[in-house]
Amino acid sequence: MTHRVGTKGQVVIPKALRQQLGIEPGDEVNFWLHDDHLAVRPAEHRRPLRGRFRDSALTDELARQRGADRDREAAR
Repeated sequence: MTHRVGTKGQVVIPKALRQQLGIEPGDEVNFWLHDDHLAVRPAEHRRPLRGRFRDSALTDELARQRGADRDREAAR
């Protein structure tokens, strides 16, 4: 497969390769030099931190501690 590099340095990843690698619009990819050629692979998918511990006992404990801190500060 041969593709032309655009004026902004962009190249289209062929559909068959995107499907094989599971690359979808909006995904991030990593590039690196491998000997004499360029390699690309999907970036590791990491869950966002926001909301990760929402249903955890850790959040309940943190809320309890923050409430105790507020009560202590108000009593001063």
